[in-house]
Amino acid sequence: MNRSRLVCALAVGCLSLLAAARCESLSPSPAITRSVSGQFTVSVVPADNPFFRRPDAGTNTEILRLEPALLAVSAEQFKGALWKEIGLTPATPWSGKIFLVLHPARSLDEPVNIAVQPFLRSWNYRLELPDVITRNRCARAFSAALLLEIANRSAPDDGRSAVLPEWLVAGLAWQVLESADAKVILSAPSKLIDDLAQTRLNEKRRGLDPLADARRVLQNYPALTFEQLSWPTDAQLNGDDGGVYLASAQLFVSDLLALKNGPAKVRALLAKLPAHENWQAGLFEAFHENFRRPLDVEKWWALRVVAFAACAPGPRWTPAASRDKLDAAITVPVNIRYSANAMPSYAEVSLQSVIQNFEADRQVEILQTRLRDLELIQFRLTPLLAGVADGYRKVLSDYLGAQKKFFFFQHPGVAATVKQLNALDRRRRDAEAKLLRSPLPPDLNLNAP
Repeated sequence: MNRSRLVCALAVGCLSLLAAARCESLSPSPAITRSVSGQFTVSVVPADNPFFRRPDAGTNTEILRLEPALLAVSAEQFKGALWKEIGLTPATPWSGKIFLVLHPARSLDEPVNIAVQPFLRSWNYRLELPDVITRNRCARAFSAALLLEIANRSAPDDGRSAVLPEWLVAGLAWQVLESADAKVILSAPSKLIDDLAQTRLNEKRRGLDPLADARRVLQNYPALTFEQLSWPTDAQLNGDDGGVYLASAQLFVSDLLALKNGPAKVRALLAKLPAHENWQAGLFEAFHENFRRPLDVEKWWALRVVAFAACAPGPRWTPAASRDKLDAAITVPVNIRYSANAMPSYAEVSLQSVIQNFEADRQVEILQTRLRDLELIQFRLTPLLAGVADGYRKVLSDYLGAQKKFFFFQHPGVAATVKQLNALDRRRRDAEAKLLRSPLPPDLNLNAP
């Protein structure tokens, strides 16, 4: 009897294991994507997400559509740009792994969760991200995870994790997004164009003032005090205050980095955070040469805000720099995937291509940005190219003005606008050739026809 019961039990056990294995093989398993350095691991459980079908998710550059392969690339690019801001080289070893977990988004206001876990002799980080997210939230999430990883390198694994100041997280996030060479966050393709899967590359104006947006915001609103920067509300962090907090935090961090040995002092601040319950103590310890007490910070910050508000656009660029700035202002970065499984390739298209091939609402977003770029650089270009830039500005301004009248219909002036832009391209090439053969320094040869 006992032997027969044992045989039956073994048979039932085998059948149960086979059934479990079959069920496991039929159930979806999370896809794993690892970044080039191995520091980032992206996982996601495939699921249909109706939020992806928002009409503005494909055209609004502030809304990102995250997918594993692009997210791994974006995380590495963001890390490289942030490390550069605080003086770390690409060869600097990292300590903790960062696990990025994608899940279907329920709303654009969905919070991003960061879990910190000690592991052997290091700390690991789990970053839970909705697959549709605003650019601001994504950048701050990257910034927080990366800064925690740096800060906790000096924390014992049986101790407690560092607590970061919000102004440092937000300020560095925006400094990276606005930096000159930051092509950092890739968004998933929204549609197929000519059988090419295209992705949006969320990058800011290359070669321009990274504080340009902060300057624009703080021209209309007063910068926040150090006390206000220290204790922000959720609305301020999300940019619902008109971007005042984010602009103030970016300027504050930028000015800290501009101090003597500023990047090294920011790294020292991060290293000291695990040893203090209050980040202010770490700030004054790391920046003791500059600040001894909160009042010293407030005085310094007040002077920096006044100097920033009074700052002029600056001296004119050299002819070579002017050519680069103008080229960057009249081209549009795109990321193209030539097949569904291929990694995105960076490319640049002309304003004419945008006008002829992009949808009306996407055109408006891009051309408004380029119009602002031209307005920002015009007065710093060498005079010969400044006139060309003004020509581009006028053409785009006229086109956008007419675009409002024909938003739901085909713009009647497409051919004429493209013709004007082609003429400006020829004029630009002639001006650049003249600059190359000018016997006088180009900025002084003002009478050249």
